[in-house]
Amino acid sequence: MGHTSRGVTIGALSHFSFSQHLPNTLGAFVFTSCRLVWCQKMLSLNRASFHEDMMRIIDRLPTTDEYRRVRHLVLRKVDPPAPPITDDELATVFTECPHLETVVLSAVPATTDRTIVLLAANAINLQGIDLSGCQQVTDVGVFELAAKSPLQWIQLNGVVGLTDPSITALAKTCSRLVELELCDLPLLSALSVRDIFTFSRKLRTLRLARCPLLTDKAFPAVPASRSSTPVAYPSGYEKPLPPRPTTWLDELPPLILRHTADNLRILDLSFIGGLTDAAIEGIVGHAPKIQHLRLSGCQQLTDRALESICKLGDHLDVLILSHVAKITDRGVVKLARACTNLRCVDVGFCRNLTDMSVFCLAELRGIRRLSLVRVHKLTDMAVFALAEHAVDLERLNLSYCDRLTLDAAHLLVKRLVRLQNLTATGIPSFKRKGVHRFSEPAPADYDADQQAAYNVFSGDRVSALRKFLNKEEERRRECERQNIPFSARSDDGLDLY
Repeated sequence: MGHTSRGVTIGALSHFSFSQHLPNTLGAFVFTSCRLVWCQKMLSLNRASFHEDMMRIIDRLPTTDEYRRVRHLVLRKVDPPAPPITDDELATVFTECPHLETVVLSAVPATTDRTIVLLAANAINLQGIDLSGCQQVTDVGVFELAAKSPLQWIQLNGVVGLTDPSITALAKTCSRLVELELCDLPLLSALSVRDIFTFSRKLRTLRLARCPLLTDKAFPAVPASRSSTPVAYPSGYEKPLPPRPTTWLDELPPLILRHTADNLRILDLSFIGGLTDAAIEGIVGHAPKIQHLRLSGCQQLTDRALESICKLGDHLDVLILSHVAKITDRGVVKLARACTNLRCVDVGFCRNLTDMSVFCLAELRGIRRLSLVRVHKLTDMAVFALAEHAVDLERLNLSYCDRLTLDAAHLLVKRLVRLQNLTATGIPSFKRKGVHRFSEPAPADYDADQQAAYNVFSGDRVSALRKFLNKEEERRRECERQNIPFSARSDDGLDLY
């Protein structure tokens, strides 16, 4: 009773030592395995605590105690009471912060190449940097970043001293780059942009707005055999000699690429004056899954460019075409029928458009934001179509569409219950008594005339405007029933006198 077959009692079993009774080799193996498991657990705990201890510093420099723990440094703005951050202070911080992964320096325009070189040398795991507005940074600093940092995103907007070699180095060296912003670079030419399309094959976001030297030569071209618009010459026509190139950029051959940019989703080419319809055709053929396309201010574009954009189909989500003055109803109608998933459309300052364009845009089932600034030919019929079909519209800009009436706007705000922002600046009918008091305050730097024309209704102000117009409509009907002359008032009362 109480003994096992080997003569060991149950009480003694609790004190049984495997390391004593097992052979030496097996006991050592068990001991080593247990120790290894314990070490792995402690290491994972230490790693977890290390990551939990890392910090994000916003709009200030880290303190000495935070140097070893800061991972994200974001300096987008510095409040006026605080002194501006100097380049020397940044240099000191970067020499002591080895774990930095993302850095935003748009609030420190005094940043120099010296500081960027120190950052690249010490933050060996730097994944993203924003140098927008740092005009003292040159190719030297960008070369160092490209050589030593595994960058995934970089923003260089307004770094006016940058030239093609540094941008080419980024494209060829940073193989993991997914976001690249190069807006407002006056020295950027087609050479480096061609390298971006050739080598940066993981890009999801590319912004090249307001780069004055860019032309069609910078972008992928459609091979001659695939061109959708062959040129037909009449009989007896003598084709003129090609013009002599004026610069070395004109001598560049068309950029024919054998791969497609399937990852590219956001492309901003705003205010590139040299962009033509041929470039849009080549871009769409090279990047067939673009979701967000900005072409504001590309004044040479015509309906042919819109026909090329139609090939994006259901992929296209946001399209900005403000100041593209040559487009007409024909192109917009085709676009609305081909790209049925559009949520945001801006055709402001496109003076050739009429109600027909709005009729088709209103039928888009997912339309949420629409800008129609200074489309002078619009009438109340366009507003009625929006009120009838665009029931999910959230933001609408009708500024300076001076043919619209307040009755049409009343139907609009009454039917569109999800409308969160209505901009009606410069519409004469909104000068009716009592309407302006529901508007947001005009900017302080506006003169008296601008403030009087300013009408922006958002949030609860849209609801208040709706209630006011409902009461005014009820008063008008009561006046008609009682054969009393109706006069507009600025209050919310329902009494007639």
